[in-house]
Amino acid sequence: MKILPINRYRFYQSLQPLFLLKKITSKSTTGCLQVFTASGSWSIYVEEGKLVYACCTEKMFELLYKHLQRLSQKIPTLHNGIKEQLRAIFETGIENQAIPNPDYLAICWLVNQKYITPAQAGILVEQLALEVLESFLLLKEGSYEFAPESFLDEMPKFCHLDVRLLVERCQKRSPGYASIPSSKSERSSTDAAPPQPASFERRHLNHQSASEFAANSPQQTSQRASKGESTPNSGQQQHLHVVPPTQQPLPKPRLNNVLPHPINTNNTNRPQISQPNVDKKLYTVFCIDDSPAVVKAISQFLDDQMFSVVGINDPLKALMQIIRLKPDLILLDIEMPNLDGYELCSLVRKHSHFKDTPIIMITGRTGFIDKARAKLVRASGYLSKPFTQADLLKEVFQHIK
Repeated sequence: MKILPINRYRFYQSLQPLFLLKKITSKSTTGCLQVFTASGSWSIYVEEGKLVYACCTEKMFELLYKHLQRLSQKIPTLHNGIKEQLRAIFETGIENQAIPNPDYLAICWLVNQKYITPAQAGILVEQLALEVLESFLLLKEGSYEFAPESFLDEMPKFCHLDVRLLVERCQKRSPGYASIPSSKSERSSTDAAPPQPASFERRHLNHQSASEFAANSPQQTSQRASKGESTPNSGQQQHLHVVPPTQQPLPKPRLNNVLPHPINTNNTNRPQISQPNVDKKLYTVFCIDDSPAVVKAISQFLDDQMFSVVGINDPLKALMQIIRLKPDLILLDIEMPNLDGYELCSLVRKHSHFKDTPIIMITGRTGFIDKARAKLVRASGYLSKPFTQADLLKEVFQHIK
């Protein structure tokens, strides 16, 4: 399916939900189908033609809490305080963050914290998908687009569900409605059942028959071929990389100098940056980066009259140093050998003393997925390379107390 911008549609065009579902699952399609209406939006994520997640904008967290409550009867680790924790981290904590699908991040967090297993997360995703698809099948007007790249591309997947079977189950959950036949024998037995009222069928399938989703008709196949529609491939996300430092000495730093070039240690000509009026406290900043040039540059960017910068290049040794020094703020590189920044941030947060210590992730990765992963491990901020002295100071002063 082609990526089609919203403004190319009349907003209240007629929608056929079953046709859209069949279109993204008939081939090994990967991406996200988004449907927009006046009342909200629906997102259907597929990987190789299988559903991996479905959500909507209307009360998604309420659906999540409802199904977690049901699971808690069988899973003792889902105690009563889980709901409050999720609300604090993923609802209250991200109000001003441009992070998509915090509900899925919440599920990943539950698995990461071992409140549920990946298999139990798959059951949870399946139950949520049924709820979302039930409302999705009732849509009659709106607009849609399909994007081959989505938020879930680099996130863990807990299940790959057959959409046709999910639709059948949705229909069975509605009293008196027959499931979608998937074979001739099933169709013959279905035909013998009493006919359903026409109004009920229109309300649930938007003028489509249930068998329409089970198989492609020759007419539909020729229509798709004449339109030149194709199946997108998942794009590869590009990342920024740190430029190796040069051997020649560079000019003294100016405000537009950016990392990670090595910087002259002479502070005589350092530009003066206006700073907030804070108490004359010496803040300990712990910088973890496998590049000595980056650590040195950060030391030069932060005024030694206010900050004491401690740098370390080995992430495996960093945790013990953090516990010993108890820094006021941590600057943490994401891409490091042996132990990446996400893992180290998660380990630091598990220590009771550092639950509220500001941790700023520093990286050349600029995608929203990477920012979402940083939020998942409870990072306080995110600073993309290359950055200026002003960028660093702005981020630091937002978090120091």
